[in-house]
Amino acid sequence: MPLIATSPLAKLTTMGVGGAPDSLVVARTREELVAVALELWGTGDDWLVLGGGSNIVAADDLSGLNVIQVATKGIETRVEGNKRFLTVQAGENWDHLVETTVRDGLAGLEAMSGIPGLVGAGPIQNIGAYGRELVDVLVCLEFLDYETGQLQILEKSDLGFGYRDSIFKPGGAAKANKSGIITWVEFELLDLGGLSEPINSGQLAAALGMAVGEQAAVGAIREQVLKLRESKGMVYSREDLNSHGCGSFFTNPIVSDKFVRTLPDEAPRWQSAEDDGLTVKLSAAWLIEQAGIGKGFALPGSGAAISQKHTLAITNRGSASANDVFELASFVQQRVSNTFGINLVPEPNLIGFKTF
Repeated sequence: MPLIATSPLAKLTTMGVGGAPDSLVVARTREELVAVALELWGTGDDWLVLGGGSNIVAADDLSGLNVIQVATKGIETRVEGNKRFLTVQAGENWDHLVETTVRDGLAGLEAMSGIPGLVGAGPIQNIGAYGRELVDVLVCLEFLDYETGQLQILEKSDLGFGYRDSIFKPGGAAKANKSGIITWVEFELLDLGGLSEPINSGQLAAALGMAVGEQAAVGAIREQVLKLRESKGMVYSREDLNSHGCGSFFTNPIVSDKFVRTLPDEAPRWQSAEDDGLTVKLSAAWLIEQAGIGKGFALPGSGAAISQKHTLAITNRGSASANDVFELASFVQQRVSNTFGINLVPEPNLIGFKTF
């Protein structure tokens, strides 16, 4: 039987805030996950699927909420020539999966090393880092649909992937707001003799002393990515309070090419994923800094603060409440909006807040 508990989500999330839900059930097999979800959905009560807790900010009052924690395990591999198809259960740790594929010399996930959380959460916001995104390697996934109660296989083309977006993300650009639970994900990786995919990030290429488009050993890519992430406090550590957050708290805004011309020339910018010449991606970190909010900034009396290593991260300095995080994030949004006319969009899932 699943374990039923009422532990505060502060103990189960990397941000370290959040009250106790009415119930918390741990599902350890795919079959158990499906059964628990259908039973809970049948009650009509409010519910939440919890993975590694690395992309959630939960409110202090979670009364009325019921949580399903995904703890399913298992990786199956199918070989077709130099392609490796991996079917991975949703409860597998993402970075453990990356580490395993790198150890096996497979290319595809190496640049996404160090991203916290579980595999099942990855498609929700199309996780990515250093020039690679989940959409680059995902084939399909199994989804338990809340509306129908049925299991279905969804192909990559069905998922509305965009920059940190998919049909599963509430309020996302895809606007489908498909509700339910991802049970497993299938990936297509390559055996390139231990070499990586071509490097697609200028920052990563520079750190390796290589050019964009070149290949390196997958192990070397992983090692360098972890170093870069650790330098920004983006790899969770009990000892480093700068990592006690959700990683990047805001997405890099995508604006029109016309709007960009109103910004200072030194404002960092990149072509957006649409690559249509009409939209440009900006650096949220630069906008925050130029709005007068620096590393380590905190509101008076608050336990939440901007990371001392990276202005894009909001962290729990050890005593933060969910309200502290809410107030700091709102302050950042207001300052950037007042300075540049840009509304920063939170990247983590915000649970139990009436507004944000």
